[in-house]
Order: sequence, then C-alpha cells, then structure tokens
Amino acid sequence: SVCISLSKSLSDEENMKLFGKCNNPNGHGHNYKVIVTVRGEIDPVSGMVINLTDLKEYMQEAIMEPLDHKNLDKDVPYFADVVSTTENVAVFIWENLKKLLPTGTLYKVKVYETDQNTVVYKGEETI
Repeated sequence: SVCISLSKSLSDEENMKLFGKCNNPNGHGHNYKVIVTVRGEIDPVSGMVINLTDLKEYMQEAIMEPLDHKNLDKDVPYFADVVSTTENVAVFIWENLKKLLPTGTLYKVKVYETDQNTVVYKGEETI
C-alpha cells in the first residue's frame, strides 16, 4: 500500500519533524505484513478455533480488498481524516475483521511496516 503520513492539523515543518521521511506529499509505498491471532474453543470435529478457509476469506475482505495496492490517504475513505500510521492501519484492520469474525474470536492484529517497525493491537482495553 501507499501512504502519505501527514496530519492536516500540523504545519509542513511539524509534519516533517513528526513523520520524517514518511512525510512525502507524493506518497511512498509499504509492503505491510499482517498477522492475525484468533482465540476460542477448539471445535472437536475440525480441531480448529476457526476454519482456516473462512479466516482467509475474512482477511481477504477485511484487509486485501480495501488496502492492497491502494494509496491509503486517497483511496481508502477511513484515512481521509485519520493519519495513515501503522498504528492506525492496525486499528482499521482490527475494526474490519471484528465485524466479520465470530464474536470474541479476534485476539490480536500485528502489522509489520518493516522488520524493525511493528504494531500490535488488541482492541480497546476496558478497565
């Protein structure tokens, strides 16, 4: 996916200081890697928490269709008002998957922007 990391509420100088090389008005590309972790009771017949074929279909719909080969800021409505950081990409994926997966099975979304830059999101924690 392509993203342009900038906040419309900040000046050009502030965006450059905050986002560094990712603050490019012409955009730049990332090949994100996403790992989805599910949890729940193991089905005694299938031996799985969730059928892997179903999970792949959910991931296709929630991740690949809206994000693959897209300019996040221009092609994905969610990012019109949300800065396209890896953290916010993880939240976007979580929210999309949560709508599709059986209730309570989504445990964790891990997004790799690079080998050194990884975000783990487990949804909103309640106290």
